[in-house]
Amino acid sequence: MLFNSIDFAIFLPVVFLLYWFAFGKSYRAQNVLIVLASYLFYGWWDWRFLGLILFSTIVDYTIGRNLEREDSDSKRKTLLWISIIVNLGLLGFFKYYNFFLDNFVDAFSFFGQTIDAKRLNIILPVGISFYTFQTLSYTIDVYRRKLKATDDFVVFSAFVSFFPQLVAGPIERATHLLPQFDKSRNFDYSLAVNGMRQILWGLVKKVVIADSCAEYANIIFNNYGDYGGSTLLLGALFFTFQIYGDFSGYSDIAIGTARLFGFDLMQNFAFPYFSRDIAEFWRRWHISLSTWFRDYLYIPLGGSRGGLGMKLRNTFIIFLVSGFWHGANWTFIVWGALNAIYFLPLLLMGKNRANIGTVAEGKYLPSIEELFQMGSTFFITVIAWVFFRANTMGQAIDYLREIFSRSTFSIPEVRPSIVIFLIAIFVIIEWFGRENKFALENFPSSWSQMIRWTIYTLLLILVIIFQGKQQTFIYFQF
Repeated sequence: MLFNSIDFAIFLPVVFLLYWFAFGKSYRAQNVLIVLASYLFYGWWDWRFLGLILFSTIVDYTIGRNLEREDSDSKRKTLLWISIIVNLGLLGFFKYYNFFLDNFVDAFSFFGQTIDAKRLNIILPVGISFYTFQTLSYTIDVYRRKLKATDDFVVFSAFVSFFPQLVAGPIERATHLLPQFDKSRNFDYSLAVNGMRQILWGLVKKVVIADSCAEYANIIFNNYGDYGGSTLLLGALFFTFQIYGDFSGYSDIAIGTARLFGFDLMQNFAFPYFSRDIAEFWRRWHISLSTWFRDYLYIPLGGSRGGLGMKLRNTFIIFLVSGFWHGANWTFIVWGALNAIYFLPLLLMGKNRANIGTVAEGKYLPSIEELFQMGSTFFITVIAWVFFRANTMGQAIDYLREIFSRSTFSIPEVRPSIVIFLIAIFVIIEWFGRENKFALENFPSSWSQMIRWTIYTLLLILVIIFQGKQQTFIYFQF
């Protein structure tokens, strides 16, 4: 069920009304409704994979309870490894089996040996990378004694399957989200209004910006051999705004929807394209994943506490794993490696935490230095996105080769003025809202209610007008 579909437009208000009016007297009854609604939401794609979520839920619920009661270190480690192997084993089979098989066959072919290995026709379950990491965070935190295991299976099921963030995040920590299911929730009008505002902005990002950019990004990337460097650069820019509008738009809708039900989800994007260096970009892009890797992989590996060799090793591991998490293709791995190379100079010079606050905080415009920093960071990010979008390494290399040729100085052959205008307006709105959690969070209160509602109405009309270009959310494939 897509957030930007008629199905969801019917589903959400029905669940909302049942949640507050039919089940509102008991948070336990509300939790049951959430589980049922979440399974319906997920099963809308393919009911066969509901068993996969239920299996993961049962495994980690059982392991969590046993970890809570067990005092033996060796037995607790065994339980933890069972959870890790089961969860990553399922993820590895569905997402990476054919990738490893193909590379295994290619490796033997390189040495003149032929292996007859058949690929499996595996359907990737939507959101498996997200809910797998979410359940793992629970098991690991219970193992570390940072969280008490829950005895309520319904609470844990609701935590795993919570429909707003089930298929594309944010990847919530059990320490943050799980306790919210185990207490009463009261309807908060101001919180709900704020949630509706964030849902609206998320729909604008997805439907108006991302889907409009996708139309031309797809044309250019799919026919890259027919265009010059200037058009390819424009195509890369379209994809840059497509993936941001698509993914951060999903997160906004998820966070806003959760607020309607009295839940607080973590911020997943913090205006990353206004970053002044690549380290700041990664603190602002897909925050729930980058902090997950930091806390459950980077720090356990030693973080940046060791010598230069350990710092380099851990940095490359984090970025390569992050790239591989996104998909079973060498393009994603190279994308991760390229970001690691971007990051290394900052790490070596000790400047990876030089830009913590918001750029030009309290000011209307950035300084010349900040503008240059943002521009250069944005440019190298655009270049890296080419690998992310390309279908093969060959396509990515050919694409970039043409971008860095003389043809880049020619007039683009594809230049949709309406889309470029929409992007410009979008960037301006995001810039003036960059100190908030989302651009419309603190809409100018000095403006009259009529002006504010007029703008909301115009944004909603834009969403309806552009709805015909509907594209699947990019991160559903991850």
